[in-house]
Amino acid sequence: MGLFDKLRNELIDIIEWVDDSRHTLVWRFPRYQNEIKNGAQLIVRPGQMAIFVHRGQVADVFEPGHYELKTDNLPILSTIAGWKYGFNSPFRSEVYFVSTKQLTDLKWGTPNPIMLRDPEFGPIRLRAFGTYAVKAVNPKALLTELVGADTEFGADAVTELLRSIIASTMAEVLSKSNIAALDLAGKYAEFGQMLRTAVQEKIDDEYGLEIPQLIIVNISLPEAVEKALDTRTSMGVIGDLGKFQQYQMGQALTADNAAGGGAAAGLGLGLGVAMAGRMMQPGALAGVPGAMPPAPPALWHVAVNGQTTGPFGLDQLMAAIAAGQVTSSTLVWSAGMPGWAAAGQVPQLAASFGVPSPPPVPGQ
Repeated sequence: MGLFDKLRNELIDIIEWVDDSRHTLVWRFPRYQNEIKNGAQLIVRPGQMAIFVHRGQVADVFEPGHYELKTDNLPILSTIAGWKYGFNSPFRSEVYFVSTKQLTDLKWGTPNPIMLRDPEFGPIRLRAFGTYAVKAVNPKALLTELVGADTEFGADAVTELLRSIIASTMAEVLSKSNIAALDLAGKYAEFGQMLRTAVQEKIDDEYGLEIPQLIIVNISLPEAVEKALDTRTSMGVIGDLGKFQQYQMGQALTADNAAGGGAAAGLGLGLGVAMAGRMMQPGALAGVPGAMPPAPPALWHVAVNGQTTGPFGLDQLMAAIAAGQVTSSTLVWSAGMPGWAAAGQVPQLAASFGVPSPPPVPGQ
């Protein structure tokens, strides 16, 4: 490299910022002891602004365009540097590029639950999260209040600040609304707009930023409260608990019979349905004042596949006979009987199997 090329490289001819990060708010042009010469080219692309800072003072600001740096388009810098008749020698100045595009898909959330007094549940804790976008609208304020002397200032540097502002403002908006927690889901758009407006009022003048959009994705209750609400909803859907229990028993019985090999279990469920139906009858458990307590009902045992099931009440056994689960040949036993006997041969049960057919006439 010759001496002429070395001297030429010491001077900056083109000042520009090719932003490919998509999440950078402010970027300082890397000067590295180089000087900007008179007549250098400044390129400010759409969605950018360029700010010249000389000895800690914000000087000239350039909108998008292509500029040749001369005294006439550097009026403030010329005044600060004392160039009354223009400048012919290179000068030193820090150049910051500020992105004026929207930085989207930024996340926010409440780090801790928001304590509120709900009109329906009383004291309650809520969490919320969502997305937002940020845009620089006052580069001078942004540079002065937040950037300082940083070489690069990205969205991450401002996210923590904005997240804190959004979370505290969210608590204010919810507390003033006095809307029940169960009704919030239908008002996400309305609350998002209210929250965006309130946050914008806090950051506009001070930090030079704008929140073009703020979206509430979810407002959630504590896990224990959500489980209690699920239980409450399930009970409301079930309605008549007695009918629901009978339906469950019937479904289990049907499934068991279809699977096969579960006759004993199916019989128990079937008899349970009969008992549940009887227990649901009005006055089934009410006693008669002054009357003698009734004798305990007879209890029956049923042999199914060589196993004893029961005991069952007479009504339960009759329901099983009607359902075809107990046939006339099924062995049954109750207290007072000498031993097991076919159900069709027990006087108390024989009538439930219908009138038996007469035997063949002798001699025919």
